[in-house]
Amino acid sequence: MKTSFISTSSISQTLRYQMMRMQVELADRQQEATTGRAADPGVTLGARAGVSFSMTRDMARLESLIDANGLASGRLAATQNSLDQLGGIAQDMLEALTAASSGDSEPQVIRASARQALSAMTSILNSNLNGEYLFAGINTDVKPLNDFTDPASPNKAQFDTLFSTHFGFAQSDPAAANITGAEMAAFLDDLEASFMGTGWADWSEASDQKITSRITLNETAETSTTANGPGMRKLAMATAALTDLMQIPLGDEALQTLYGRTTELVGAAVADFAHTQSEVGLAQTRVEEASERISSQIDLFNTLVTDLEGVDPFEAATKVNDLLTQIETAYALTARIQQLSLLRYL
Repeated sequence: MKTSFISTSSISQTLRYQMMRMQVELADRQQEATTGRAADPGVTLGARAGVSFSMTRDMARLESLIDANGLASGRLAATQNSLDQLGGIAQDMLEALTAASSGDSEPQVIRASARQALSAMTSILNSNLNGEYLFAGINTDVKPLNDFTDPASPNKAQFDTLFSTHFGFAQSDPAAANITGAEMAAFLDDLEASFMGTGWADWSEASDQKITSRITLNETAETSTTANGPGMRKLAMATAALTDLMQIPLGDEALQTLYGRTTELVGAAVADFAHTQSEVGLAQTRVEEASERISSQIDLFNTLVTDLEGVDPFEAATKVNDLLTQIETAYALTARIQQLSLLRYL
């Protein structure tokens, strides 16, 4: 009979490799016990792993759409709030002009109200969310509206040029006090043509194109509005005209003409803001419904993936306990083996 010798070193190394293997397996079983899914679907499912991976990828795409819809919903909610404020400003201005037309308000009170309304409108249209301007269309990094109260702004220069071109003198000229009602009406016609046409480019840096967001895999929606809308132009024209022209000591005829035209503009702006709010509200509803549908799809995919990759949590927990016991035993054996020494024997 032949006897072979096994060193304590080789036994120790064998236990060491066995512990490493069990520690790797322990990490996998702990993950399965925690998540309820196979730690390595490729090994567990074999040929069916491709189906699981495909559904997991689809879920990731759908979840990214929900995240994008959340941003779009925030932008639409902020836009809706801003439009509500603009509608309130226009409504207050309309009430002030109605009172002025009946002689119940002083011209300087109306001018101060118009200046305040124009300033508030500019501030609202230049508001931003998460570093993006709400009313800039797709030019989200550009401040939409120029400040008319700044003498160096292009829209103030444009207004002054239109006035001097039409009348042949500046607003500060004493002759401006002699403007008739017909002359004021003709100037306001020219002014409106400019505001509703290409002249608005001196007021707004916003894009006419609104932000279009993909709200589902096969559906898009416009999730912003722009400062170039008709309501913004009309309110801007009315408040700018009142702010600038009422510095002139206008006669009653010219003043009533100015009141009448600006009242019409502000009244139309109120209706335009309400229409824009309804469009934004419709977009909000579409985004919310799209997110709900996507969430249902994600739940369905998640159920299917769980059916494929799912493991019995009780079985996984039992395997964890068994592995922990084996590892502890291996550690104890290793410690005993390391105490074996020829010197200790002698």
